[in-house]
Amino acid sequence: MFRDEARIAVRGGKGGDGKISFRREKYVPRGGPDGGDGGRGGDVILRASAEVNTLYGAAQRPSYRADPGGDGGPVDRHGADGEDLVITVPPGTLVRDAVRGILLKDLGADGDEVRVAKGGKGGRGNHAFASATRQVPRVREPGRPGEERDLLLELRVVADAGLVGLPNAGKSTFLARVSSARPRIAAYPFTTLDPVLGVVAMPGWRRLVIADLPGLVEGAHEGVGLGHRFLRHAGRTRVLLHLVAARPASGPAPAEAWRIVREEIARYDPELALRPEILVLTKCDLPGWEEDRGELERASGRPVYPVSAVVGRGLKEVLVAAARAGEGSGEGDGGAAGPGRARGRSPGKRTEVDRGGRA
Repeated sequence: MFRDEARIAVRGGKGGDGKISFRREKYVPRGGPDGGDGGRGGDVILRASAEVNTLYGAAQRPSYRADPGGDGGPVDRHGADGEDLVITVPPGTLVRDAVRGILLKDLGADGDEVRVAKGGKGGRGNHAFASATRQVPRVREPGRPGEERDLLLELRVVADAGLVGLPNAGKSTFLARVSSARPRIAAYPFTTLDPVLGVVAMPGWRRLVIADLPGLVEGAHEGVGLGHRFLRHAGRTRVLLHLVAARPASGPAPAEAWRIVREEIARYDPELALRPEILVLTKCDLPGWEEDRGELERASGRPVYPVSAVVGRGLKEVLVAAARAGEGSGEGDGGAAGPGRARGRSPGKRTEVDRGGRA
Protein backbone atom coordinates (compact mmCIF):
# COMPACT_ATOMS: atom_id res chain seq x y z
CA MET A 1 0.00 0.00 0.00
CA PHE A 2 1.41 3.39 -0.99
CA ARG A 3 1.75 6.10 1.63
CA ASP A 4 3.64 9.37 1.27
CA GLU A 5 3.26 10.84 4.78
CA ALA A 6 3.93 9.48 8.25
CA ARG A 7 4.29 10.88 11.75
CA ILE A 8 6.37 8.93 14.24
CA ALA A 9 8.02 9.45 17.64
CA VAL A 10 11.62 8.37 18.14
CA ARG A 11 13.73 8.04 21.27
CA GLY A 12 17.39 7.23 21.68
CA GLY A 13 18.36 4.47 24.07
CA LYS A 14 18.98 5.29 27.73
CA GLY A 15 22.60 5.22 28.88
CA GLY A 16 23.66 2.50 31.27
CA ASP A 17 24.13 3.23 34.99
CA GLY A 18 27.52 3.43 36.61
CA LYS A 19 28.52 0.81 39.18
CA ILE A 20 29.49 1.11 42.84
CA SER A 21 32.04 -1.62 43.55
CA PHE A 22 35.24 -2.12 45.56
CA ARG A 23 38.14 -4.35 44.83
CA ARG A 24 38.03 -7.53 46.91
CA GLU A 25 41.16 -9.63 46.54
CA LYS A 26 43.29 -11.72 48.84
CA TYR A 27 46.35 -9.90 50.10
CA VAL A 28 44.96 -6.56 48.82
CA PRO A 29 43.46 -5.01 51.98
CA ARG A 30 42.88 -1.61 50.41
CA GLY A 31 41.84 -2.40 46.87
CA GLY A 32 39.89 0.78 46.30
CA PRO A 33 36.87 1.54 44.07
CA ASP A 34 36.54 -0.35 40.77
CA GLY A 35 32.97 0.32 39.60
CA GLY A 36 32.79 0.63 35.80
CA ASP A 37 30.96 3.13 33.60
CA GLY A 38 27.66 2.44 31.87
CA GLY A 39 27.46 2.07 28.10
CA ARG A 40 25.90 4.68 25.83
CA GLY A 41 22.38 4.22 24.50
CA GLY A 42 21.79 3.45 20.84
CA ASP A 43 20.90 6.14 18.29
CA VAL A 44 17.84 6.18 16.03
CA ILE A 45 18.87 6.62 12.38
CA LEU A 46 16.77 7.10 9.25
CA ARG A 47 18.36 5.68 6.10
CA ALA A 48 17.15 5.91 2.49
CA SER A 49 17.07 2.65 0.53
CA ALA A 50 16.11 2.12 -3.10
CA GLU A 51 14.47 -1.16 -2.07
CA VAL A 52 11.69 0.78 -0.32
CA ASN A 53 9.12 2.88 -2.17
CA THR A 54 6.52 3.84 0.43
CA LEU A 55 6.23 5.14 3.99
CA TYR A 56 3.45 2.67 4.75
CA GLY A 57 5.71 0.43 6.84
CA ALA A 58 7.22 3.30 8.82
CA ALA A 59 3.75 4.46 9.83
CA GLN A 60 2.77 1.06 11.24
CA ARG A 61 4.52 1.81 14.53
CA PRO A 62 3.74 5.10 16.29
CA SER A 63 7.05 5.15 18.16
CA TYR A 64 10.57 3.76 17.94
CA ARG A 65 13.16 3.37 20.67
CA ALA A 66 16.77 2.27 20.35
CA ASP A 67 18.37 -0.23 22.73
CA PRO A 68 19.63 1.03 26.10
CA GLY A 69 23.25 0.80 27.15
CA GLY A 70 24.41 -1.83 29.62
CA ASP A 71 25.20 -1.02 33.24
CA GLY A 72 28.78 -0.85 34.39
CA GLY A 73 30.29 -3.77 36.26
CA PRO A 74 32.96 -4.46 38.88
CA VAL A 75 36.66 -4.60 38.07
CA ASP A 76 36.22 -1.46 35.94
CA ARG A 77 34.09 -3.27 33.39
CA HIS A 78 32.37 -0.89 30.93
CA GLY A 79 28.74 -1.55 30.10
CA ALA A 80 27.90 -2.60 26.54
CA ASP A 81 26.81 0.13 24.12
CA GLY A 82 23.22 -0.10 22.92
CA GLU A 83 22.57 -1.03 19.29
CA ASP A 84 21.59 1.75 16.90
CA LEU A 85 18.08 1.44 15.44
CA VAL A 86 18.02 2.01 11.66
CA ILE A 87 14.64 2.77 10.08
CA THR A 88 14.60 2.33 6.30
CA VAL A 89 12.65 4.85 4.21
CA PRO A 90 12.40 5.53 0.46
CA PRO A 91 14.78 7.93 -1.31
CA GLY A 92 13.12 11.32 -1.61
CA THR A 93 11.93 11.40 2.01
CA LEU A 94 11.95 14.78 3.76
CA VAL A 95 12.53 14.47 7.52
CA ARG A 96 11.04 17.31 9.58
CA ASP A 97 10.82 18.05 13.28
CA ALA A 98 7.05 17.88 13.83
CA VAL A 99 7.10 20.34 16.75
CA ARG A 100 9.39 23.04 15.40
CA GLY A 101 8.62 22.42 11.74
CA ILE A 102 12.26 22.60 10.63
CA LEU A 103 13.73 20.37 7.93
CA LEU A 104 16.29 18.02 9.45
CA LYS A 105 17.41 16.21 6.31
CA ASP A 106 16.44 15.60 2.71
CA LEU A 107 17.18 11.92 2.08
CA GLY A 108 17.34 12.34 -1.67
CA ALA A 109 19.58 9.44 -2.70
CA ASP A 110 20.01 5.77 -1.89
CA GLY A 111 22.24 5.46 1.18
CA ASP A 112 21.62 8.93 2.63
CA GLU A 113 21.04 8.82 6.37
CA VAL A 114 20.45 11.12 9.34
CA ARG A 115 20.62 10.57 13.10
CA VAL A 116 17.28 11.79 14.44
CA ALA A 117 17.60 10.79 18.12
CA LYS A 118 20.89 10.52 19.97
CA GLY A 119 21.36 7.86 22.61
CA GLY A 120 21.96 8.85 26.24
CA LYS A 121 25.43 8.95 27.73
CA GLY A 122 26.41 6.22 30.18
CA GLY A 123 26.85 7.13 33.83
CA ARG A 124 30.25 7.00 35.58
CA GLY A 125 31.09 4.35 38.11
CA ASN A 126 32.58 5.10 41.51
CA HIS A 127 36.14 4.57 40.23
CA ALA A 128 35.79 7.88 38.41
CA PHE A 129 35.18 9.74 41.66
CA ALA A 130 38.26 8.49 43.51
CA SER A 131 40.84 11.09 44.53
CA ALA A 132 43.55 11.63 47.10
CA THR A 133 41.04 13.12 49.51
CA ARG A 134 38.14 10.84 48.56
CA GLN A 135 39.50 7.32 48.51
CA VAL A 136 36.26 5.44 49.23
CA PRO A 137 33.61 7.10 47.02
CA ARG A 138 30.19 5.53 47.32
CA VAL A 139 28.61 7.50 44.52
CA ARG A 140 27.85 6.77 40.91
CA GLU A 141 26.01 8.41 38.03
CA PRO A 142 22.81 7.09 36.47
CA GLY A 143 22.67 6.84 32.70
CA ARG A 144 21.20 9.79 30.87
CA PRO A 145 17.96 9.39 28.91
CA GLY A 146 18.07 9.35 25.13
CA GLU A 147 16.90 12.23 22.98
CA GLU A 148 13.18 12.27 22.14
CA ARG A 149 11.67 13.78 19.01
CA ASP A 150 8.44 13.75 17.01
CA LEU A 151 9.07 13.46 13.28
CA LEU A 152 7.01 14.21 10.20
CA LEU A 153 8.12 12.16 7.18
CA GLU A 154 7.09 13.35 3.75
CA LEU A 155 7.86 11.35 0.62
CA ARG A 156 8.39 13.09 -2.69
CA VAL A 157 8.78 10.58 -5.49
CA VAL A 158 12.17 10.74 -7.22
CA ALA A 159 11.93 10.11 -10.97
CA ASP A 160 13.52 11.25 -14.22
CA ALA A 161 10.20 12.21 -15.78
CA GLY A 162 6.77 12.92 -14.34
CA LEU A 163 3.53 12.47 -16.27
CA VAL A 164 1.33 15.52 -15.74
CA GLY A 165 -2.01 16.48 -17.18
CA LEU A 166 -5.73 16.63 -16.50
CA PRO A 167 -7.56 13.49 -15.35
CA ASN A 168 -8.12 10.96 -18.15
CA ALA A 169 -5.33 12.42 -20.30
CA GLY A 170 -3.96 8.91 -20.88
CA LYS A 171 -1.07 9.03 -18.39
CA SER A 172 -1.63 5.58 -16.90
CA THR A 173 -2.12 4.00 -20.32
CA PHE A 174 1.10 5.61 -21.54
CA LEU A 175 3.09 4.29 -18.57
CA ALA A 176 1.64 0.79 -18.89
CA ARG A 177 2.59 0.69 -22.57
CA VAL A 178 6.22 1.81 -22.20
CA SER A 179 7.09 -0.05 -18.96
CA SER A 180 6.17 -3.07 -16.88
CA ALA A 181 4.22 -0.91 -14.41
CA ARG A 182 0.55 -1.75 -14.01
CA PRO A 183 -1.28 1.40 -12.92
CA ARG A 184 -5.05 1.41 -12.55
CA ILE A 185 -6.75 2.29 -15.85
CA ALA A 186 -10.43 3.15 -16.13
CA ALA A 187 -12.82 5.46 -18.00
CA TYR A 188 -13.46 7.74 -15.02
CA PRO A 189 -11.35 10.57 -13.55
CA PHE A 190 -8.80 10.16 -10.73
CA THR A 191 -8.14 6.46 -11.30
CA THR A 192 -4.56 7.22 -10.19
CA LEU A 193 -4.70 8.20 -6.51
CA ASP A 194 -1.03 7.55 -5.72
CA PRO A 195 2.17 7.93 -7.76
CA VAL A 196 3.17 4.83 -9.75
CA LEU A 197 6.75 4.34 -10.94
CA GLY A 198 7.77 2.61 -14.16
CA VAL A 199 11.29 1.88 -15.43
CA VAL A 200 12.06 2.07 -19.15
CA ALA A 201 15.27 0.51 -20.52
CA MET A 202 16.53 2.82 -23.25
CA PRO A 203 19.05 1.46 -25.81
CA GLY A 204 22.11 3.67 -25.66
CA TRP A 205 20.72 5.60 -22.66
CA ARG A 206 20.62 5.06 -18.96
CA ARG A 207 17.34 3.70 -17.66
CA LEU A 208 14.45 6.15 -17.51
CA VAL A 209 12.27 6.24 -14.39
CA ILE A 210 8.80 7.65 -15.12
CA ALA A 211 6.23 8.56 -12.46
CA ASP A 212 2.51 8.48 -13.18
CA LEU A 213 1.15 11.23 -10.94
CA PRO A 214 -2.46 11.91 -9.92
CA GLY A 215 -4.33 14.17 -12.34
CA LEU A 216 -4.66 17.92 -11.87
CA VAL A 217 -7.78 20.05 -11.91
CA GLU A 218 -8.24 23.78 -11.90
CA GLY A 219 -7.49 25.20 -8.45
CA ALA A 220 -5.00 22.43 -7.60
CA HIS A 221 -2.46 24.97 -6.27
CA GLU A 222 -5.01 25.74 -3.53
CA GLY A 223 -5.53 22.06 -2.73
CA VAL A 224 -8.54 21.38 -4.98
CA GLY A 225 -8.78 17.73 -6.04
CA LEU A 226 -5.54 15.98 -5.13
CA GLY A 227 -3.91 19.41 -5.35
CA HIS A 228 -0.77 19.75 -3.30
CA ARG A 229 -0.32 15.98 -3.14
CA PHE A 230 0.23 15.89 -6.91
CA LEU A 231 2.34 19.03 -7.16
CA ARG A 232 4.59 17.96 -4.30
CA HIS A 233 5.64 14.85 -6.23
CA ALA A 234 6.04 16.74 -9.50
CA GLY A 235 8.78 18.85 -7.90
CA ARG A 236 11.06 15.78 -7.67
CA THR A 237 11.12 15.05 -11.39
CA ARG A 238 13.73 16.31 -13.85
CA VAL A 239 11.38 16.53 -16.85
CA LEU A 240 7.63 17.08 -17.12
CA LEU A 241 5.90 14.89 -19.67
CA HIS A 242 2.75 16.95 -20.18
CA LEU A 243 0.03 14.75 -21.68
CA VAL A 244 -3.02 16.30 -23.34
CA ALA A 245 -5.84 14.20 -24.77
CA ALA A 246 -6.94 14.75 -28.37
CA ARG A 247 -10.62 14.97 -29.24
CA PRO A 248 -11.87 14.93 -25.61
CA ALA A 249 -15.47 13.73 -25.27
CA SER A 250 -15.95 16.15 -22.39
CA GLY A 251 -13.93 18.83 -20.66
CA PRO A 252 -11.74 21.56 -22.13
CA ALA A 253 -10.16 21.55 -25.59
CA PRO A 254 -6.47 20.49 -25.81
CA ALA A 255 -5.10 24.05 -25.83
CA GLU A 256 -7.22 25.04 -22.83
CA ALA A 257 -6.29 21.82 -21.00
CA TRP A 258 -2.60 22.64 -21.48
CA ARG A 259 -3.13 26.19 -20.20
CA ILE A 260 -4.95 25.01 -17.06
CA VAL A 261 -2.18 22.63 -16.02
CA ARG A 262 0.60 25.12 -16.80
CA GLU A 263 -1.13 27.81 -14.76
CA GLU A 264 -1.61 25.53 -11.75
CA ILE A 265 2.06 24.48 -11.81
CA ALA A 266 3.26 28.08 -12.05
CA ARG A 267 1.03 29.21 -9.18
CA TYR A 268 2.21 26.38 -6.97
CA ASP A 269 5.94 26.79 -7.69
CA PRO A 270 7.34 29.19 -10.32
CA GLU A 271 10.60 27.21 -10.40
CA LEU A 272 8.72 24.03 -11.22
CA ALA A 273 7.18 25.79 -14.23
CA LEU A 274 10.72 26.34 -15.57
CA ARG A 275 11.46 22.60 -15.58
CA PRO A 276 11.95 21.09 -19.11
CA GLU A 277 8.60 20.08 -20.57
CA ILE A 278 7.79 17.57 -23.30
CA LEU A 279 4.32 18.23 -24.71
CA VAL A 280 2.52 15.04 -25.79
CA LEU A 281 -0.83 14.74 -27.55
CA THR A 282 -2.39 11.38 -26.64
CA LYS A 283 -5.17 9.30 -28.23
CA CYS A 284 -4.01 10.18 -31.73
CA ASP A 285 -5.78 7.12 -33.12
CA LEU A 286 -8.98 9.21 -33.12
CA PRO A 287 -9.94 11.05 -36.33
CA GLY A 288 -9.22 14.77 -36.35
CA TRP A 289 -6.22 14.71 -34.03
CA GLU A 290 -4.12 16.64 -36.58
CA GLU A 291 -6.30 19.70 -36.02
CA ASP A 292 -5.85 19.44 -32.25
CA ARG A 293 -2.09 19.15 -32.68
CA GLY A 294 -1.89 22.31 -34.74
CA GLU A 295 -4.04 24.21 -32.26
CA LEU A 296 -1.89 23.01 -29.35
CA GLU A 297 1.37 23.95 -31.08
CA ARG A 298 0.08 27.45 -31.77
CA ALA A 299 -1.08 27.93 -28.17
CA SER A 300 2.09 26.57 -26.56
CA GLY A 301 4.68 27.74 -29.08
CA ARG A 302 6.53 24.43 -28.86
CA PRO A 303 6.55 21.11 -30.75
CA VAL A 304 3.92 18.54 -29.89
CA TYR A 305 4.59 14.80 -30.00
CA PRO A 306 1.54 12.83 -31.21
CA VAL A 307 1.21 9.37 -29.65
CA SER A 308 -1.25 6.53 -29.56
CA ALA A 309 -0.73 4.04 -26.75
CA VAL A 310 -3.29 1.73 -28.35
CA VAL A 311 -1.32 1.20 -31.57
CA GLY A 312 2.10 2.11 -30.14
CA ARG A 313 2.62 5.19 -32.29
CA GLY A 314 5.17 7.88 -31.33
CA LEU A 315 6.16 6.37 -27.98
CA LYS A 316 9.84 5.90 -28.82
CA GLU A 317 10.24 9.52 -29.93
CA VAL A 318 8.77 10.81 -26.66
CA LEU A 319 11.04 8.60 -24.54
CA VAL A 320 14.17 9.68 -26.43
CA ALA A 321 13.20 13.35 -26.05
CA ALA A 322 12.59 12.88 -22.31
CA ALA A 323 15.93 11.13 -21.81
CA ARG A 324 17.81 13.90 -23.62
CA ALA A 325 16.01 16.66 -21.72
CA GLY A 326 16.59 14.89 -18.40
CA GLU A 327 20.35 14.60 -18.95
CA GLY A 328 20.63 18.34 -19.42
CA SER A 329 18.64 19.31 -16.32
CA GLY A 330 20.56 18.47 -13.18
CA GLU A 331 19.88 21.71 -11.37
CA GLY A 332 16.48 20.84 -9.94
CA ASP A 333 15.74 19.41 -6.53
CA GLY A 334 14.37 16.20 -7.93
CA GLY A 335 17.48 14.51 -9.28
CA ALA A 336 18.38 11.11 -8.03
CA ALA A 337 21.84 12.32 -7.04
CA GLY A 338 21.32 13.69 -3.57
CA PRO A 339 23.67 15.05 -0.93
CA GLY A 340 26.36 12.89 0.61
CA ARG A 341 25.76 10.71 3.61
CA ALA A 342 25.35 12.29 6.96
CA ARG A 343 28.54 12.52 8.97
CA GLY A 344 28.85 11.30 12.51
CA ARG A 345 30.66 8.83 14.66
CA SER A 346 31.47 5.53 13.05
CA PRO A 347 28.49 3.17 13.30
CA GLY A 348 28.74 0.30 15.71
CA LYS A 349 26.18 -2.44 15.98
CA ARG A 350 22.89 -1.52 14.33
CA THR A 351 19.47 -3.04 14.17
CA GLU A 352 17.98 -2.75 10.68
CA VAL A 353 14.23 -2.15 10.59
CA ASP A 354 12.69 -2.44 7.13
CA ARG A 355 9.69 -0.12 7.37
CA GLY A 356 8.61 0.13 3.76
CA GLY A 357 7.39 -1.81 0.77
CA ARG A 358 9.76 -3.46 -1.63
CA ALA A 359 10.24 -1.86 -5.03
